[in-house]
Amino acid sequence: MSSAVGVLRVPAVRRYLLSTACAAIGINIVITVLFKQIYDRTGDVFDIGLVGLAQFLPGLLLALPSGLVADRFDRRRVSASFLGLRLGCIVALALFSRLSDAGGVWLIFVAAAGIGTADAMISPSRRAIMPLMAAPADLPRVVALWTATFTSCTIIGPALGGFLYSISAEMAYTTAAALTAASIPAILSVTYRPGVAAVADSAPERPTLRTALEGLWFIRRTPIVLAAISLDLFAVLFGGAVALIPVVATDRLGVGDVAYGWLRAAPGVGAAAMAIVLAVAPVRRRVGPTLLGVVAVFGAGTIVFGVTSNYAVAFVSLVVLSGADMVSMFIRGALVPLATPPEQLGRVSAVEGVFIGASNELGAFESGLAARYLGVTWAIVGGGIATVVIAGMFAVVFPSLRRIDTFDDVHVAEGDSGAGNLPSPTTG
Repeated sequence: MSSAVGVLRVPAVRRYLLSTACAAIGINIVITVLFKQIYDRTGDVFDIGLVGLAQFLPGLLLALPSGLVADRFDRRRVSASFLGLRLGCIVALALFSRLSDAGGVWLIFVAAAGIGTADAMISPSRRAIMPLMAAPADLPRVVALWTATFTSCTIIGPALGGFLYSISAEMAYTTAAALTAASIPAILSVTYRPGVAAVADSAPERPTLRTALEGLWFIRRTPIVLAAISLDLFAVLFGGAVALIPVVATDRLGVGDVAYGWLRAAPGVGAAAMAIVLAVAPVRRRVGPTLLGVVAVFGAGTIVFGVTSNYAVAFVSLVVLSGADMVSMFIRGALVPLATPPEQLGRVSAVEGVFIGASNELGAFESGLAARYLGVTWAIVGGGIATVVIAGMFAVVFPSLRRIDTFDDVHVAEGDSGAGNLPSPTTG
């Protein structure tokens, strides 16, 4: 396995990370401003949930076709094309914000749905590029570098978004549009490692419903993949405190736009710090128990955020819960590609994208709905308690996940049984 510095010497990896950085900063600016803008305009916490729902529904509808597209066409071109769609939605938001008499908010929901559509198509294609540009032995390092890059952007993007929003929403969206535009040529310039055929050449058959459903069937019959993905879904679905940060910042903490931006950046601080640790010293032993443990820590951090009225405590709790979530993301990001045949990775990534999208965007809807009827405090605290309970349940329901010791215990599943990716009984 190459070192992190050695992996960075590969031009394709550098270009991939550059594209990730530009796109991630841009979308983090957009989400930071979008949730605050809708709450400032309407004062209704449920509207935050509706924005999350508008982002989630396209991902649900496009789960199967997006994976099939990723496995049949050039993943770089697919990513670039839908980054273009995201760019168009951001430009529309900038124009909306420029109109001083734009009292309605319908365009915000339309743009959120457009961004959700773009993200649904981008995610499986972009994630499935990594195994094609890096050797299998280097994949954990590439995943760690990607997560470090992505989560660093979740600090820069929200902090910059809060600052720019304090000046004008139009300036924030314009900056995000410029960054998104810069990410497109970077992803198109990525080259695959020698000996890796073009994706289109590896899947020449005519698309059918069966081929589209193969990713879902693979996950269902492969316990390790099913457990890793669904754990994230249920945990973050109920622990989606981040969606309510605009409400907590305004109504409980009483801070302005810049402080709100930094509070929104707090999850990025914890995630980026943990990603740096993982890039230098990745999780190597007790992989399964570690995954279950950090999900429980995520829930505990959510509970603290839900009850505190102190800005510093709120900031630290978000740092802690996101650091735990970063460990979960790293482990899942390595487990799924290692257990999935390359020719199905796009379809599996698409289904995984729905799970991840559900845990964030549907989680935002759940949080907004719960906040309307239970209050903001109980919406957050109740979600944190549910997350801790879910971690315990998965330890019982999926013993194969609990028994994983090292990533070497995980192998590409073959046949219909899915048993090929289970850990050896001797791994404890």
